Amino acid sequence: MNIILLTAADFCTSDQAVITNQYRLEHIRNIHNAQTGDRLKLGLLNGHLGQGRILSIDSKQITIGDIVFDRAPPAPLPLTLLLGLPRPKMLKRILQTAATLGVKKIYLINSYRVEKSYWQTPWLTPDAIHEQLILGLEQGCDTHLPEVTLVKRFKPFVEDELPALIKNSRALVAHPYTSHSCPAQTGENLTLAVGPEGGFIPYEVNMLEQCGFEAVHLGERIMRVETAVPYLIGRLYS
Repeated sequence: MNIILLTAADFCTSDQAVITNQYRLEHIRNIHNAQTGDRLKLGLLNGHLGQGRILSIDSKQITIGDIVFDRAPPAPLPLTLLLGLPRPKMLKRILQTAATLGVKKIYLINSYRVEKSYWQTPWLTPDAIHEQLILGLEQGCDTHLPEVTLVKRFKPFVEDELPALIKNSRALVAHPYTSHSCPAQTGENLTLAVGPEGGFIPYEVNMLEQCGFEAVHLGERIMRVETAVPYLIGRLYS
């Protein structure tokens, strides 16, 4: 982690916080090799960035004082990501990556090639999703938590909700079997749909196109979802 994210619950006074979470404790002690008196880069969840000084540190807790939040976090990407629900192990990495890159709205959607068992994974619980998003924010020195929405029915979502969702954006669907290449460095407000492993089936691509999406490809290579998502984001935004 490149910053330590604090929440209101961590504070014991206005400028002093106590960390007891085991993962953060071990990371600060063993990766940062932090000692009493060292300064740490901090962030307030959904707030600003700043720093603080370690007042005490042991195996059970770290007390940080002189905390000041005085810098805004990086600007969010003007991007809404629609993602065919990937395999659970891949899901964790993609959520972290999306949060690191500044995506703030993520829809995990069902589609024909999404296995039903994926929806039963414990990695879709609110706490598990929250954990991965926090890891991504700490990596990217960001503080604002992305919003993740689960969509278990593809057709009603596309027909009833998606038109309003994409109204003020350019909508793209990643699809290798189209003649249109993905635009580069657009900087536009975008809605980007990426299918699961194997991609969206033609029926789903057609539904998305009828809704207002443009099908675009990334060239001759077929990528895994965990590769395609950061590749697409990097191509679309500088």
